[in-house]
Amino acid sequence: MPRLTRHSPASLAHRLRVDLHAAWLAARDPRTPWHARAFGLLVTAYALSPIDLIPDFIPVLGLLDDAVLIPLGLWLFVKMLPEGVFDEHRAEAAVAADRPGSAWGALIVVALWLIVALAVWRLVAWHYS
Repeated sequence: MPRLTRHSPASLAHRLRVDLHAAWLAARDPRTPWHARAFGLLVTAYALSPIDLIPDFIPVLGLLDDAVLIPLGLWLFVKMLPEGVFDEHRAEAAVAADRPGSAWGALIVVALWLIVALAVWRLVAWHYS
């Protein structure tokens, strides 16, 4: 039996990542009704947000809300869309997920965080000296 990794196409994490990207793309599609667009943006924002309805440190329930609410929100969002729109965007998101990540992009993000951290440290150090 093949071992599933986080990035293998059969893993749940990979499918959820692709579906959330597809939901983001579908929410921005002009064929999407406004109420579905608002709900799709809400689902993707909730999935990316560090703030949960039930905090993750609460045993079982904290992780269960993410495991239930996000797939349920995606399911409802797909039901709101016109036929075929989500499938089109899912295919586009799957192609995007197969592209290699950019080391330069990661390096730029880390550098920006270091610059912000250094600026905050200097402001705090100057204020207390």
